[in-house]
Formats: sequence, C-alpha cells, structure tokens
Amino acid sequence: MTWKTEWKKWSTHKELPSELKKQMNEMSETEQEDAFYKQLEFGTGGMRGELGVGPNRMNIYTVRKVTAGLAAYIKENGTEAQKRGVVIAYDSRHGSAEFALEAAKTLGAHGIKSYVFEELRPTPELSFAVRYLRAYAGIMITASHNPAEYNGYKVYGEDGAQLPPKAADVIVTHMNKIENELLLEVKDERELLSQNLVNYIGENLDQVYLDYVKGLQLKKAATNIHIVYTPLHGTGQKLVPQALQNAGFQHITIVDEQKNPGPNFSTVSSPNPEEAQAFQLAIQYGKERGADLLLATDPDADRLGVAVRNNDGEYILLTGNQTGALLLHYMLSQKKEKGMLADNSVMLKTIVTSELGRAIAENYGVETVDTLTGFKYIAEKIEEYKREKNKTLQFGYEESYGYLIGDFVRDKDAVQAAMMIAEAADYYKQQEMTLYDGLIELYETYGYYKESLSSFTLKGKDGAEQISRIVNRFRKHPPAEIADAVVERIEDYQSRKRINLLTAQIETMDLPLSNVLKFWLQDGSWFAIRPSGTEPKVKFYFGVKQGTESESEERLKEVKASVIEMVESIYS
Repeated sequence: MTWKTEWKKWSTHKELPSELKKQMNEMSETEQEDAFYKQLEFGTGGMRGELGVGPNRMNIYTVRKVTAGLAAYIKENGTEAQKRGVVIAYDSRHGSAEFALEAAKTLGAHGIKSYVFEELRPTPELSFAVRYLRAYAGIMITASHNPAEYNGYKVYGEDGAQLPPKAADVIVTHMNKIENELLLEVKDERELLSQNLVNYIGENLDQVYLDYVKGLQLKKAATNIHIVYTPLHGTGQKLVPQALQNAGFQHITIVDEQKNPGPNFSTVSSPNPEEAQAFQLAIQYGKERGADLLLATDPDADRLGVAVRNNDGEYILLTGNQTGALLLHYMLSQKKEKGMLADNSVMLKTIVTSELGRAIAENYGVETVDTLTGFKYIAEKIEEYKREKNKTLQFGYEESYGYLIGDFVRDKDAVQAAMMIAEAADYYKQQEMTLYDGLIELYETYGYYKESLSSFTLKGKDGAEQISRIVNRFRKHPPAEIADAVVERIEDYQSRKRINLLTAQIETMDLPLSNVLKFWLQDGSWFAIRPSGTEPKVKFYFGVKQGTESESEERLKEVKASVIEMVESIYS
C-alpha cells in the first residue's frame, strides 16, 4: 500500500476530526509522504512521534490501534487478565488527557477494565500503581523529555516494567491484523463508568506511593539545606516537593514560572533536565536564595537533573553519570555503616553508563551487572533476582538521568532520586562539603572518569536510511584505530559477540539482541553507537579515564573528534 493510498483513505473518512482535516489541507506533498508512508512504530519502548494526522503521527487513531493490539494481547491471556485490567496515566502534553481516555474507551469496547488517573501523574507512579492494584498492564501517555510537538504511548506489564520484546512483538502482530484503524470501535465514557469498566483513581494512591518513597530514607535531614525545584511544566510538581517534605526538608522553593503544567513548555526550548537551558530559571532562583541544591524533573518525572555549586560558587549541572555515582556512593557507604549491605548485593547499570559506578561498587563488595540501554532491561533483571532470590538490588541507573532505588517501582523514578540526592547533599553539608566536593573526592579516589554523548538527528525516510548506513559502516568496516589508540575489542550486541581484535578470541555475550556496537580502545577509552528506538536519532556515547581532570577532558575531546569525523564522512 502506497502512502497516497493511505492518504486517500484518511482524507475520505467522514468522521475525521476537523482539526486533522485542516492539517491535511495544509500539508505539502513532502509532509504528506512523511505522515503516511508508514505506521508509527511500536517497540519495547512503546511508540513516540510528532502529533498530527496520519498513521506515522500521534493521534486518536494511532492510539486506538495500539490499544486494540494491547487488548487482543490481554484477551489471549484469559478472563482473569481482563478483569485485572489496565492502569492509565498521562502527562502534561498536548492530547495526553484525550489519548488516555481514548485508550480506556478502546479497552472498554473489548470488555477490559481501566483504572484512569483523574489528573496527570508521573510515570513512576504509573509503574507503582500497576503493581499495587495488581493490574495486568499499564499505559503511560508521554513523550518524556521530547519537545512540545511530540507525544507517546508506553505499555507496562503486570510487573510494572515496560514490556519486554516478546510481549511487544505479540502486540505488533495484533496491530498488523487491523486493516483500518479509522474504523476501530470505542465505547462511550459514561457507559463504561456505569459498567465499572472505567474507574478513576488519584490521591489515595499518591499517599501510598509517597509512604513507600519515605521508607527508602537512610538518614533524617539534619541541616537547613535549601532546595530549588522545577517540574518544567510537568507532572512532578505534586509529588516531588511532598516527598522532600516527608523526608524532613522544609526549605524548598519551587520555580513559580515552571510550576504549573503546560503543553507548550513555554519557558524552555526543551523540557529536558539534561540540558543547561532547562535550568536557567532555577539557577536565578538559586542565586537569589543561596540554594545548596537545584533539582529539575522532565514532564513525566522519571528523569532527574541536578545542579550544584562548584568551587567558584557557580552552579554547574551534574551529568547523569555523576549524579548516579554520588547516589551509589552515598547509599553504599551508609548501608555499610549500618550493616545493611547483603553479601549478594548487586548494582545494575546499562552498557553505555560510566565505569565509575563499577569501581565504586567493587570497593564495597557489590557486584555490577550490565544491561542493554533502556530501563526495561534493568527491570527485567530486578524481576529475575526477586524470582530466584539470588541477589539483592542496591541501585539501578543509566547515564540518561534515570535512577531507581526502591524496587516497588520498575522504571526510573525521579521522585525517589530527588529525595535521596537531597539526603546526600545534607550528609555532605554536615561535613562542610558540597555535592561537588563529594564528586571530586570520588574522582580522586577512583580516577577521573569522563563521558559524553553526541546525537545526530536525521528525520524522515531519508534520515532513517542514513542512520542505517552509518551503523552498518561501523559494523562491517570497523576502525582499527581511534585517536592514536588501537581498537582492542568490539562488542556487537546484534550478534551478541565480543571480539578481541588483538587475539582473535570471540566470546558470546549473555544479553538480548540489540542494534548496538561498542568499541574498546587499548588505553581503556570506549565509544558506543546506538540508534534511538523512539526518536529519529543515532547516538554516540564516549567514555575515558585518566589520572587528572584535564587529561581526561583532553582525551575525551580527541576520541570524540576522531569518531565524529568518521561519522560525518559517511553521511555528508
């Protein structure tokens, strides 16, 4: 079926909402092709895309289609699965509340119960709610930290984690059987309420979740630490300040201009706590109030950004790797002091997360296990350890600002992380140190690990082909040398092979298949290539370790420049 056939099908649909009809009338032919040449892809991270008309955009019809696929998957698993139902939450984006209701109405047409949050809520609370209510699945309407023109749809399994690949593939199979998403049946909300197929939930669940978060506390707040927090127009405003207050932190200032939910994220170019521009207002507030700690969460409050004062008194943003290292060191040191570290303790991190965490964990006798990129893989390991009762989780994190402390949630949780990093800041302040001082202490102890990320955004059909060409070039013609260092080994997660280029030794890696490549250099530096599963990007991750900060920064620049030069020669 060509994109023009799809275009005609949509343009002649009599019940197409007027807003979508208007968009169709205003599109250029290039825009038409991009919106109609394929279906918006659903994978293990759910689906995410630009809002608009067409099967390659986020709209009520693409939401109905994936929900119908989920409904078929649930029905395959029996009557009990249908009765247990689905929890649905949403963030502050354009269309989020509408899409959440459309999902409930689609599930209702299949006789499946929904628990719908009455107002927007964070992703980690959705994960918690699936487990607490013993639901069979969960749906989160969010595009995480993407720009305002995006929205998305994540699916969670009964364990509260994002669906594993096999389950996602089953949903896709059911979706592919749907001939016309425009004709899918949905039920009326009032009818579903009367039949108890839609139940609205809210504040009672908030309190239960917050009690669990408070249960993670290792030390009561002992200083008058001052915190500035911004939810970046998202879902964190309600729960993050309350979690901090419950832990004893009373000096909390919320950035007023960014307090209220808003789909346009009007005060930032992107609501991403990984980026400095998202902290501009928080830094102004921090300077005015002499704050010790600045915190920011993305729109669905699963990612946490942190800024602290350096030795010059200026606020600097910590990377996800740095925040993760500080959290890990603080928790392990406190638990060891209290005799709370089990002999079978484990820390989970992704393959592109800093090796500093491994060094810290090893010092405390804690095993490090690597997973593929994506918190669902960390969640899979947690479930495995719970089932087999063979390891005790201490911490899980990834470089992209995602952290998990308590396994009552099975996705990254900025609410938990905000409370714990405040506790760590309080701990250092008691010693007349800042979090920045604590970070330098870690570097001096374990070595100066430095990391970086570069992304190439290549949109549309041509962009997808370019991304594929870049990855295939590195896979089929790997470099022998990068920045004057020999490439020692290659890890190809698509073939699950680790190849030592110096000895020709080949090992099999015990991880799921993934289109990721990682190259280790002879000096211990590394870089990895990973096409994004949710955005039109190919990402390059870099890591080095040297004896001093300046040496590490210089080496990082060299490795990065060498790789980027190769990339640009491929697609330019």
